[in-house]
Amino acid sequence: MASPESPPGTEMDPETIRRRKAHGMLKLYYGLPEDGSGRDPLDPTDIDGAHFSPESFLGKLRKELSLSQLMDCETDMVKQIRALDSDMQTLVYENYNKFISATDTIRKMKNDFKKMEDEMDCLANNMASITEFSGRISSTLQDQHEQITKLSGVHTLLRKLQFLFELPARLNKCIEMEAYAQAVRYHGKARSILHQYQHMPSFQGIQNDCQKIMGELAQKLREKFRDGGTSAQDLAECVDLLLQLDEPAEELCDEFLSHAESRLADDLKSLQADLGLPSSPSGASATTAASQLGDILEFVDQGCNSFVSNMCLVIASYQELFINRLSQGGEANKSISAMAQVKLVSFVNQLMGRYFAVVDCRIQLEKGIGDNSLLVRALDRFHRRLQAVAKLLPASSVATEGTEIVVRAAKERIRQYLLALQSFFLDCLTDVRQSLAAPRLMGKDHSNLAELLGNISASILNQIKSVLAYVHLFTAKDITFSNKPYFKGEFCSQGVREGLIVGFIKYICLTARQFCETTGDKGGFTPPTLLLLLSRLCLDYETSTISYILTLTDEQFLVQDHSPVTAVTSLCTEAREAAQKLLNHYVKVQGLIISQMLRKSVETRDWVNTIEPRNVRAVMKRVVEDTTSIDVQVGLLYEEGVRKAHSSDSSKRTFSVYSSSRLQTRYAPSYTPSAPMDTNLLSNIQKLFSERIDIFSPVEFNKVSVLTGIIKISLKTFLECVRLRTFGRYGLQQIQVDCYYLQLYLWRFVSDENLVHFLLDEIVASTAHRCLDLVPMEQSVIEVICERG
Repeated sequence: MASPESPPGTEMDPETIRRRKAHGMLKLYYGLPEDGSGRDPLDPTDIDGAHFSPESFLGKLRKELSLSQLMDCETDMVKQIRALDSDMQTLVYENYNKFISATDTIRKMKNDFKKMEDEMDCLANNMASITEFSGRISSTLQDQHEQITKLSGVHTLLRKLQFLFELPARLNKCIEMEAYAQAVRYHGKARSILHQYQHMPSFQGIQNDCQKIMGELAQKLREKFRDGGTSAQDLAECVDLLLQLDEPAEELCDEFLSHAESRLADDLKSLQADLGLPSSPSGASATTAASQLGDILEFVDQGCNSFVSNMCLVIASYQELFINRLSQGGEANKSISAMAQVKLVSFVNQLMGRYFAVVDCRIQLEKGIGDNSLLVRALDRFHRRLQAVAKLLPASSVATEGTEIVVRAAKERIRQYLLALQSFFLDCLTDVRQSLAAPRLMGKDHSNLAELLGNISASILNQIKSVLAYVHLFTAKDITFSNKPYFKGEFCSQGVREGLIVGFIKYICLTARQFCETTGDKGGFTPPTLLLLLSRLCLDYETSTISYILTLTDEQFLVQDHSPVTAVTSLCTEAREAAQKLLNHYVKVQGLIISQMLRKSVETRDWVNTIEPRNVRAVMKRVVEDTTSIDVQVGLLYEEGVRKAHSSDSSKRTFSVYSSSRLQTRYAPSYTPSAPMDTNLLSNIQKLFSERIDIFSPVEFNKVSVLTGIIKISLKTFLECVRLRTFGRYGLQQIQVDCYYLQLYLWRFVSDENLVHFLLDEIVASTAHRCLDLVPMEQSVIEVICERG
């Protein structure tokens, strides 16, 4: 109900109501008014108070509230009254149902207790009657009890004596009927009595006859025990009877295991015969035998169904005869049980070791790199059956050695897949070499490098995915050994991720880097285009492929092992270094190829006695053509790059450097009539203020940087060759023509045209410095020759 302090019809938020209730409870505990206004608890107008007066409350409302507020207050009271009526009706109905149910329960309990009281009375009467009859019987038979006990003892003794006198005949009859177990039981019953009364002649005779008969029985059991055709059940029965006859337990253990070894050795010989190989096959014989064998699943099934099953039967029988039964006895039996346990562990480890050698030999013959579902199923079945042996004999090394075989087989399969991936990558490189050679054979300049790059990238990635799908079979949910911590963690992280994927990525980078180790001016036998292609491949691996492959591997194999693994950044760095080295080597090789042409063109010409130039030399045209071809080739794989802003007349900008006026000024005997100066000193002073050019600096991954590096190497070689020669007038003019022709075309390939201007300027200046007759060609003539050329 709304508080009287708030205007009727207004609502308060739940937090305010909760806070007021809490404060009200505290104030009620301390005897204070519920609100902070000091309201009198005896106020007759307090609708929630104990002294509420309706007349006073209505009078107060008529005085304080308007008509609309009175109507709102009435509406609110009606709602509260209806809610209270509804709650009261619900409470009455619920209590009414509970009262009815309680009434029925009480009525039923009265009936049940009535029946129970009647039954208890009847039971008490019966017990009293039984007690009375029991007392009567005891009193009646009390006098005859001692006599009956004596007669019963005499009867039992007579029966035992009769059994003893008939014992030799019974034993002979049992032996004739081959009921050896019955004979041993008869003798066991009488042995203690005969031993106790052996000083009496009659009992001594019976004992002697029984010992002779049981000696013959023991001999027959020994012969039956040594019989090779005895079944496992008969063998166990023989051992059990011999132990009951107090035969030496250690000898029986040795004979039992010797007999079992002969049986199990036959199973091993059968497996080796099916294998058709010695324990260590190698070479062509192993491959031939593998092709003649059935699938490995059949081989494992045969071994499990014959050798492993028989081994489990031998272990169970041996434990039942020599270990479990004897371990329940005294100290002597416990020592025999411990001795038998040691012998069994040694026996099982030895034979299982021979079996593991045969299985390992068969697994090594699995050389296929395709679908390995049969191998995985065979290993799973092999692992499952070994668990049975390990449970029967936990002290043996069966579980450990069997697990090592499974792990070793998985690692070997990973190694084979890694070799297959490496071979596939080399085949891809061979195909790329053939594709790069084919266009040259057909007279084309270059093949579609972007398409080749896409094909080799897609082929390698698809091959990796296929291999991962094959390897993923080892970690399937229905494979028992896949969920073992000793297998899954190390196999996924160190085997698949590190050994296979990371190993293959490193192999790609290493193989690519090896192409940079060739010697020779022309790069050995490695096509420059292949260097460019591998550089882009390694760069793509650094930017995206490595991260994608490792993410895919981690998602499929859920790597949870905490052993250290190679970081993605480390592999990306290695791939980028390989890409950088390949691209640097590509620039060096292409630069050396062009440099070789320029060097031969300079060294094979007589520059002192040459004729007046009329054309651009063919080698310069070849340099421009090769540079253009390289530009197109690199543009297929790398982006353009950033160039410095070119001047509006870049193609002719450097001509002023080669003009006669510049040359005359530069190489004049003196700059002032009164102050002569050496031209060499002027040249060296100018070089001090020129920017140093690093010819073999690392290039960036774009076309402009690559072409800049190649042109730097080529022009630097041209410059060094010029410095070793002596020139005449026409030799200088020919160099002017050649350099101007190179300037017309080479400036557009480099990042900074001033680089070409500077190197060509150095070439002409060096030529002029070594010229015997310094007469430069006019610029207009040079332009005509170059335009005509």
